[in-house]
Amino acid sequence: MTTMFLPIETFLPDDAATARFGAQLATGLKPGDIVSLEGDLGAGKTAMARAILRALADDPALEVPSPTFAIIQPYDTPIGPVLHADLYRLADASEADELGLLDDPEAIVLVEWAERAPQVAEAVSLVVHLDIPPSGEGRIVRLTASDQFT
Repeated sequence: MTTMFLPIETFLPDDAATARFGAQLATGLKPGDIVSLEGDLGAGKTAMARAILRALADDPALEVPSPTFAIIQPYDTPIGPVLHADLYRLADASEADELGLLDDPEAIVLVEWAERAPQVAEAVSLVVHLDIPPSGEGRIVRLTASDQFT
């Protein structure tokens, strides 16, 4: 994926569409990308991360629990390490440094609630913002990229 296609916004009518979108998005990720998954509680951040991880691991049945309580969940994939983090429960932004999210330049990092740690938010290369439309059906997804995402 290149920034020439971004930003984009599209409607995902159901979970299957979200899974397909996440799988397609995964094809454009490379080691070193830091992806911020944004949206309100229940907007589908973990569902999107699950779809991306399953595609990166080439395993549609991969167990991908929410990292809400573990805070960070590592995965080994054919293209290298992937870290899935949920910073919602951080008491202080400095705790993000202890997690080592930005330590491995070869890792792809999928992070929910990146805004809870400014140093992580500043390193983000791709933002995936999810919203539930007023009808309550499906999701609206918007992708935007920083100059770091090519």
